[in-house]
Amino acid sequence: CRKRGKVVMLKAGTPAPVIPHSFTSPSVLSQVITDKFVNHMPLYRQEAEWKRLGLDLSRTTMANWLIIASREYFIPIVNRMHEILVEEKYLHADETPIQVLNEPGKPATSKSYMWVYSSIRESSKPIRIFEYKPDRKAENPQKFLEDFNGTLISDGYGSYNNIEGAVNAYCWAHARRKFYEALPADMKDASDTLAYTGLKKIAKLFAIEKEIDTFPPEDKVKIRQEKSKPLVDDFFSWCADAQNKSLTRSKIGKAIQYALNLEKGLRVYLDDGLVPMTNSLNERNIRPFTVSRKNWLFSASTKGADASASIFSLIETAKANRLSPFDYIEYILEIMPQIDIIQHPEKIDWFMPWSEQIKEEFGIKDD
Repeated sequence: CRKRGKVVMLKAGTPAPVIPHSFTSPSVLSQVITDKFVNHMPLYRQEAEWKRLGLDLSRTTMANWLIIASREYFIPIVNRMHEILVEEKYLHADETPIQVLNEPGKPATSKSYMWVYSSIRESSKPIRIFEYKPDRKAENPQKFLEDFNGTLISDGYGSYNNIEGAVNAYCWAHARRKFYEALPADMKDASDTLAYTGLKKIAKLFAIEKEIDTFPPEDKVKIRQEKSKPLVDDFFSWCADAQNKSLTRSKIGKAIQYALNLEKGLRVYLDDGLVPMTNSLNERNIRPFTVSRKNWLFSASTKGADASASIFSLIETAKANRLSPFDYIEYILEIMPQIDIIQHPEKIDWFMPWSEQIKEEFGIKDD
């Protein structure tokens, strides 16, 4: 190139390593990550596979890579996604157990939790965030959602009920499940039971939702008011009457009480076409984690659990944005080590799946 009018030779700088003092590369580390978190392959099995290929790569080394990559690259991206997520007007929330072995002040067999928050299907910025916490206390979603003002879709678990600024919408699939579980297992014909009657009433509501699933929100709410609301009114009137015909501690008694307790939140979807009838989207988001959990069983440390949370967040968000998890993770690991995010924090937005940089890199065209 020319410098001050003279032709000079420039030597390209050596790219910063993805993990300092390590032989790994963005592609190798992306493979380790997708094998564990997409293909559900525990690190001990990966260790055996690498050894079969002639490489002595220990599970401890791979675990350390995941923790370092999460701390340096993934968690800053997820933190930015968090800021964007709580600006949404509708969110899903749910939680699922995780076992963490070396957790301060807790036995190795105790339950910890992975909390999962998602934007709704109609969002222009699909985001899925997993957050590890050592317990199931209400302070966890309260802290995560402290800047959120909108409708929160959940299963009605008490920890979600005191989020300042949030309207609680509850999941009809959970209510339906309670009635299904109350069906007598030893009866050939359960059609005369309260559980069956309750299920039939709820099924009519789901049938309407199936018909209007792709309708615009304004059309959905109109049909819900015309068709669903009378059925919901009838269902809760029936619940109040059926409560007097069932034992409080029986399965059907508990199913009826569950529905009555959550009536206000179960009605929210009737008045807003963007509120889904169920929390099923978030349950689907959790499913890859639960499949992986069955294979690798636990996290060895809190750092490992935090790393898993950040990686699942990126992978599930990538999938929600129609990106290949491997390609997305590899892109982050190739580009982010070359950027000083502290000096240029605005560049973290380059790594959002809907950014112009990502669209250009992966050839994504706007719908």
